[in-house]
Amino acid sequence: MAQKRKRFFNKKRKPNYAFIDSQNLNLGTQKIGWKMDWKRFNKWLKDNFGVEKAYMFIGYVPDNESLYKQMQEAGYIVVLKPTVDMLMTEEELKNENHVTKGNADAEMVLYAVKEKDNYNQAVIISGDGDFYCLVEYLANLNKLKKLITPNTNYSSLFKDFEKHILTLDKHRKDLMYDVVRKPKKRYKKK
Repeated sequence: MAQKRKRFFNKKRKPNYAFIDSQNLNLGTQKIGWKMDWKRFNKWLKDNFGVEKAYMFIGYVPDNESLYKQMQEAGYIVVLKPTVDMLMTEEELKNENHVTKGNADAEMVLYAVKEKDNYNQAVIISGDGDFYCLVEYLANLNKLKKLITPNTNYSSLFKDFEKHILTLDKHRKDLMYDVVRKPKKRYKKK
Protein backbone atom coordinates (compact mmCIF):
# COMPACT_ATOMS: atom_id res chain seq x y z
CA MET A 1 0.00 0.00 0.00
CA ALA A 2 2.82 2.41 0.83
CA GLN A 3 4.37 1.90 -2.61
CA LYS A 4 1.13 2.82 -4.39
CA ARG A 5 0.79 5.96 -2.30
CA LYS A 6 4.42 6.92 -3.01
CA ARG A 7 3.93 6.50 -6.77
CA PHE A 8 0.81 8.65 -6.61
CA PHE A 9 2.61 11.54 -4.92
CA ASN A 10 5.56 11.37 -7.33
CA LYS A 11 3.41 11.85 -10.41
CA LYS A 12 4.69 14.72 -12.50
CA ARG A 13 2.34 17.66 -12.89
CA LYS A 14 1.17 18.27 -16.46
CA PRO A 15 2.68 21.25 -18.27
CA ASN A 16 0.78 24.28 -19.49
CA TYR A 17 0.07 24.88 -23.18
CA ALA A 18 -0.38 28.15 -25.06
CA PHE A 19 -2.83 28.66 -27.91
CA ILE A 20 -1.98 31.73 -29.98
CA ASP A 21 -4.22 33.61 -32.41
CA SER A 22 -1.26 34.88 -34.45
CA GLN A 23 -3.27 37.31 -36.57
CA ASN A 24 -4.82 38.99 -33.52
CA LEU A 25 -1.50 39.11 -31.67
CA ASN A 26 0.51 40.40 -34.62
CA LEU A 27 -2.00 43.09 -35.63
CA GLY A 28 -2.72 44.02 -32.01
CA THR A 29 0.91 44.74 -31.17
CA GLN A 30 1.58 46.52 -34.47
CA LYS A 31 -1.50 48.68 -33.89
CA ILE A 32 0.18 50.15 -30.80
CA GLY A 33 3.52 50.59 -32.53
CA TRP A 34 5.71 47.55 -32.00
CA LYS A 35 6.58 44.15 -33.45
CA MET A 36 6.79 40.95 -31.47
CA ASP A 37 10.09 39.11 -31.13
CA TRP A 38 8.67 35.61 -31.48
CA LYS A 39 11.67 33.84 -29.94
CA ARG A 40 11.56 36.09 -26.87
CA PHE A 41 7.83 35.64 -26.59
CA ASN A 42 8.09 31.85 -26.55
CA LYS A 43 10.77 32.00 -23.82
CA TRP A 44 8.65 34.51 -21.87
CA LEU A 45 5.67 32.13 -22.00
CA LYS A 46 7.85 29.30 -20.68
CA ASP A 47 9.45 31.38 -17.94
CA ASN A 48 6.28 33.10 -16.72
CA PHE A 49 3.55 30.52 -17.27
CA GLY A 50 5.27 27.14 -17.50
CA VAL A 51 4.27 26.74 -21.15
CA GLU A 52 5.78 23.59 -22.62
CA LYS A 53 3.95 23.67 -25.96
CA ALA A 54 2.94 26.83 -27.77
CA TYR A 55 0.56 26.35 -30.70
CA MET A 56 0.62 29.14 -33.28
CA PHE A 57 -2.53 29.32 -35.46
CA ILE A 58 -2.08 31.09 -38.77
CA GLY A 59 -3.56 31.21 -42.27
CA TYR A 60 -1.42 29.53 -44.92
CA VAL A 61 -0.02 31.71 -47.69
CA PRO A 62 2.46 29.86 -49.95
CA ASP A 63 4.80 32.87 -50.13
CA ASN A 64 5.22 32.82 -46.32
CA GLU A 65 7.01 29.47 -46.04
CA SER A 66 10.09 31.12 -44.53
CA LEU A 67 7.92 32.74 -41.82
CA TYR A 68 6.41 29.37 -40.85
CA LYS A 69 9.86 27.82 -40.71
CA GLN A 70 11.10 30.72 -38.57
CA MET A 71 8.19 30.18 -36.16
CA GLN A 72 8.99 26.48 -35.89
CA GLU A 73 12.65 27.27 -35.25
CA ALA A 74 11.54 29.67 -32.48
CA GLY A 75 9.82 26.70 -30.80
CA TYR A 76 6.19 27.02 -31.88
CA ILE A 77 3.97 24.26 -33.14
CA VAL A 78 2.61 25.95 -36.26
CA VAL A 79 -0.93 25.03 -37.25
CA LEU A 80 -1.75 26.28 -40.73
CA LYS A 81 -5.23 26.84 -42.09
CA PRO A 82 -5.76 26.94 -45.85
CA THR A 83 -6.68 30.41 -47.04
CA VAL A 84 -9.26 31.37 -49.63
CA ASP A 85 -6.36 32.54 -51.83
CA MET A 86 -5.47 28.93 -52.51
CA LEU A 87 -8.70 28.54 -54.45
CA MET A 88 -8.48 31.81 -56.38
CA THR A 89 -7.37 32.25 -59.96
CA GLU A 90 -4.33 34.38 -60.88
CA GLU A 91 -6.73 37.08 -62.12
CA GLU A 92 -8.65 37.13 -58.80
CA LEU A 93 -5.41 37.32 -56.84
CA LYS A 94 -4.25 40.36 -58.85
CA ASN A 95 -7.42 42.28 -57.97
CA GLU A 96 -6.30 45.04 -55.58
CA ASN A 97 -9.51 44.64 -53.52
CA HIS A 98 -8.76 40.99 -52.74
CA VAL A 99 -8.21 40.19 -49.06
CA THR A 100 -6.44 37.06 -47.80
CA LYS A 101 -8.72 35.12 -45.47
CA GLY A 102 -7.16 32.56 -43.17
CA ASN A 103 -9.21 32.78 -40.01
CA ALA A 104 -7.98 29.94 -37.80
CA ASP A 105 -10.34 30.51 -34.84
CA ALA A 106 -12.12 27.16 -35.19
CA GLU A 107 -8.80 25.30 -35.34
CA MET A 108 -7.58 27.04 -32.19
CA VAL A 109 -10.73 26.14 -30.26
CA LEU A 110 -10.58 22.56 -31.54
CA TYR A 111 -6.93 22.09 -30.51
CA ALA A 112 -7.44 23.64 -27.07
CA VAL A 113 -10.36 21.30 -26.36
CA LYS A 114 -8.81 18.25 -28.04
CA GLU A 115 -5.56 18.65 -26.03
CA LYS A 116 -7.20 19.50 -22.67
CA ASP A 117 -6.30 16.16 -21.06
CA ASN A 118 -2.62 16.68 -21.96
CA TYR A 119 -2.09 20.03 -20.20
CA ASN A 120 -2.63 21.38 -16.72
CA GLN A 121 -3.82 24.82 -17.79
CA ALA A 122 -4.07 26.81 -21.01
CA VAL A 123 -2.78 30.26 -21.86
CA ILE A 124 -5.05 31.76 -24.51
CA ILE A 125 -3.49 34.58 -26.51
CA SER A 126 -6.03 36.76 -28.27
CA GLY A 127 -8.28 39.72 -27.58
CA ASP A 128 -10.89 38.42 -30.03
CA GLY A 129 -14.35 37.87 -28.53
CA ASP A 130 -14.83 34.88 -30.83
CA PHE A 131 -12.90 32.95 -28.17
CA TYR A 132 -15.38 33.78 -25.39
CA CYS A 133 -16.89 30.27 -25.43
CA LEU A 134 -13.41 28.69 -25.19
CA VAL A 135 -12.31 30.98 -22.35
CA GLU A 136 -15.56 30.31 -20.48
CA TYR A 137 -15.26 26.55 -21.02
CA LEU A 138 -11.65 26.44 -19.80
CA ALA A 139 -12.39 28.68 -16.80
CA ASN A 140 -15.28 26.41 -15.74
CA LEU A 141 -12.89 23.42 -15.84
CA ASN A 142 -10.22 25.38 -13.92
CA LYS A 143 -8.05 24.97 -17.03
CA LEU A 144 -7.58 28.67 -17.81
CA LYS A 145 -4.19 29.92 -16.63
CA LYS A 146 -4.21 33.28 -18.39
CA LEU A 147 -5.93 35.21 -21.16
CA ILE A 148 -3.25 37.34 -22.78
CA THR A 149 -4.36 40.17 -25.04
CA PRO A 150 -2.06 42.21 -27.31
CA ASN A 151 -3.28 45.53 -25.91
CA THR A 152 -6.07 47.05 -23.82
CA ASN A 153 -8.44 47.08 -26.79
CA TYR A 154 -9.88 43.58 -26.30
CA SER A 155 -13.45 42.29 -26.52
CA SER A 156 -15.87 43.47 -23.85
CA LEU A 157 -17.14 39.88 -23.74
CA PHE A 158 -14.11 39.11 -21.56
CA LYS A 159 -15.16 41.44 -18.71
CA ASP A 160 -16.07 38.44 -16.51
CA PHE A 161 -12.51 37.15 -16.89
CA GLU A 162 -10.63 40.31 -15.82
CA LYS A 163 -8.69 38.40 -13.15
CA HIS A 164 -7.22 36.18 -15.89
CA ILE A 165 -6.36 38.98 -18.34
CA LEU A 166 -2.85 40.22 -18.95
CA THR A 167 -2.18 42.82 -21.64
CA LEU A 168 1.13 42.60 -23.49
CA ASP A 169 1.58 46.35 -23.85
CA LYS A 170 2.93 46.30 -20.27
CA HIS A 171 5.66 43.88 -21.38
CA ARG A 172 6.59 45.63 -24.60
CA LYS A 173 10.24 46.24 -23.65
CA ASP A 174 10.77 42.55 -22.86
CA LEU A 175 9.04 41.23 -25.96
CA MET A 176 9.56 43.66 -28.78
CA TYR A 177 11.79 42.98 -31.72
CA ASP A 178 14.87 45.18 -31.48
CA VAL A 179 16.03 46.60 -34.75
CA VAL A 180 19.78 46.63 -34.52
CA ARG A 181 21.32 49.13 -36.82
CA LYS A 182 24.96 48.97 -37.74
CA PRO A 183 26.78 52.23 -37.20
CA LYS A 184 27.57 54.10 -40.38
CA LYS A 185 31.17 53.93 -41.43
CA ARG A 186 32.88 57.23 -41.21
CA TYR A 187 35.43 57.96 -43.80
CA LYS A 188 38.33 60.23 -43.07
CA LYS A 189 39.04 62.92 -45.57
CA LYS A 190 42.48 62.70 -47.08
